Amino acid sequence: PAHLTPAEQLRLLTQQGAEKRWPGGLSKAISQQIEYELKVIGELQYECYFLTVHDLVAFARSRHILCQGRGSAANSVVCYCLFITEVNPDQISLLFERFISTERNEPPDIDVDFEHERREEVIQYIYQRYSRDRAALAATVITYRPRSAVRDVGKALGLDPLFIEQLSQSLAWWDRSSDLQDQFAKAGARGNMAEHFHSLLQEIQGFPRHLSQHVGGFIITRSPISTLVPVENASMPDRTVIQWDKEDIEALGLLKIDILALGMLTAIHRCFDLLSSHQGISLDMQSIPKEDSATYNMLCKADSVGVFQIESRAQMAMLPRLKPRCFYDLVIEIAIVRPGPIQGGMVHPYLKRRQGLEAVTYPHPDIKNVLERTLGIPVFQEQVIRLAMVAAGFTGGEADQLRRAMASWGKNSERNNELLGFKQKLIDGMLARGYSQDFAERLFLQIQGFGVYGFPESHSASFALLAYVSAWLKCHYPAAFYCALLNSQPMGFYSASQLVQDAQRHNIKVLPIDVRYSGWDHALETEGEGAGDTQSPALRLGLRLIKGFSHKAAQRIENTNRRFNNLNQLATAANLSRSNLNLLSSAGALKFFSENRRQTHWQALATDNSEQLLEQASASINFQTPSETENLQADYSHTGLSLGRHPMELLREQFPIFRQCKRHADLAELGHRRFVRIAGLVTGKQRPGTASGVVFLTLEDETGNSNVVVWQNVQKNCRQALLKAQLLMIKGVVETDGAVVHVIAQELTDCTELLHKTDIRSRDFR
Repeated sequence: PAHLTPAEQLRLLTQQGAEKRWPGGLSKAISQQIEYELKVIGELQYECYFLTVHDLVAFARSRHILCQGRGSAANSVVCYCLFITEVNPDQISLLFERFISTERNEPPDIDVDFEHERREEVIQYIYQRYSRDRAALAATVITYRPRSAVRDVGKALGLDPLFIEQLSQSLAWWDRSSDLQDQFAKAGARGNMAEHFHSLLQEIQGFPRHLSQHVGGFIITRSPISTLVPVENASMPDRTVIQWDKEDIEALGLLKIDILALGMLTAIHRCFDLLSSHQGISLDMQSIPKEDSATYNMLCKADSVGVFQIESRAQMAMLPRLKPRCFYDLVIEIAIVRPGPIQGGMVHPYLKRRQGLEAVTYPHPDIKNVLERTLGIPVFQEQVIRLAMVAAGFTGGEADQLRRAMASWGKNSERNNELLGFKQKLIDGMLARGYSQDFAERLFLQIQGFGVYGFPESHSASFALLAYVSAWLKCHYPAAFYCALLNSQPMGFYSASQLVQDAQRHNIKVLPIDVRYSGWDHALETEGEGAGDTQSPALRLGLRLIKGFSHKAAQRIENTNRRFNNLNQLATAANLSRSNLNLLSSAGALKFFSENRRQTHWQALATDNSEQLLEQASASINFQTPSETENLQADYSHTGLSLGRHPMELLREQFPIFRQCKRHADLAELGHRRFVRIAGLVTGKQRPGTASGVVFLTLEDETGNSNVVVWQNVQKNCRQALLKAQLLMIKGVVETDGAVVHVIAQELTDCTELLHKTDIRSRDFR
């Protein structure tokens, strides 16, 4: 309103929001915190920034776009009252100074996640509301990595394109510049040109290659933005990009809002919509029942495929050990499987204390309040900052400088020295307050660990909320959950094939793509052939799964009455080309007309709208029926998955060597340190920076997914199999830790040729 100042408007909105958040009235502590925050915001003159973020979130909610703030903003009660964040301040330990402080000259940074398929609506609203003259996205500088360097330098030197491609494909994402020499020799590159090539590659590593758009960093200014920073039109239509990156913008002191895209919000919204339309159940984020024991029982079994943030190999290995039983356990679960706690040596001590194998102790009574909720072990970044203040006497400003030095540890040598400069001050301060030298030294090592990558409690709590909601939906409405996940792809760790298999393991009936029933999206079916009932609907696969099939063609099919007696009727009613029909046939979507895909391919020839050259040709030729293996290959090649038998099941029938391999379901029964041979499809590869060069593989067979650990010596000996194999046979040793089972690889054999033309790709994560 024009009659209110920004400060008055912010106070009014905060009061209105507080009444909605706490309809029973505010506690004294919350009221005092609100007043304190408004005072700090006013002193720093950030009212307009908060009002701007509130405006964007209010717009999204008015369009029914799910959104949620994350990161340090969750430390703010004002942000919670403005509905920017969703984590109740009563659930976490607030550290507002982690978000905004009068002791540092640094603008606040609010990150807001929006549904990934609808974020563009928010971006365009920003341009309409503030104009493209005053709003733009930050840039990201893309630097040279081994493969891009090989391609660009090789092209510049005029080398054989085939040689360049073979060399680039032989490189792994984890290769260092020093590793290039070995790959050069193996590729046959020798002589002066090879030395020149290698020298240029080493020189160009890490050098800027081109600018790209930041994932969501938006700058909004009062005056035309081009008077402050250089701008350009983005390659995407209706977008403006600043030619500076995030660090440059922060150095200039410009206010930034991160407008981020999150697939899980899309999936949750789609799941709510499915439950509303099929079962008449109305749900939103706030109405999900809290602390549901069935949901936690599911997570304790590591049944978390598709669940936000806790579906990775490492998280699934942690769940049975940590055994989350409440929301705050999830907050810890998400934060503890991070480089900071891992490298700081906090994980095993915390688990021992949680499992009652080690007593919960505190080196000094003063720090009990800081560490009590995490059993005396620092897990969150805020705890480290508080420890520096409580145990070493740091001021709030000094503790924040420590945080900033932590954030840059390992990234630049100047900041490394800055963090090391705090070491003696920290130790001296702790010794003066009665702490032991040993504890002081260990605390600094933990601080260094957090410098690699430690989660703030506020950030972890924001993610834990989505983790809980997605886990609850999977537990209680699995069919709707998997359907929503599949319609929100690509996202998460798992491919559509893995999600479908997990759905089947949860007794969900999955129906094939069928031109009579399938729309563009995957859908729930409670009526018709093979459908489930209202309480346990079947999942019908959609046309979006077919590679190369257009959304427009699918819409034309949806707009017909679906009463087709032959392919001509289908082609005419939906105006489908021969190419469209061939894609449908290859994907098995025309089985209603014939179970034989060769037959439907032949029939498609007679449906072209152009002049018929084969008008007199018979459409009733009897083609040999494709084998089960050929149909499986067609399924994977054209949809990325199959509802038929798993490839490993067929391979075991055809090749005796695979019958000697144990299935995933057999591993737990073998016992610890037993020799084993396994085989499966490579569906995932990870090489975390905290794992000392170890590569983790996910191997899929007909009974589930096996986790395989590949140490560096095995990587070196079996490099090509590790990089390129789609089907691996692995000899190794089983390791068990309670319910967690791994295979330690000793030898990798590439068996991809046995898959013939099946196109199965792993999802590689760093």
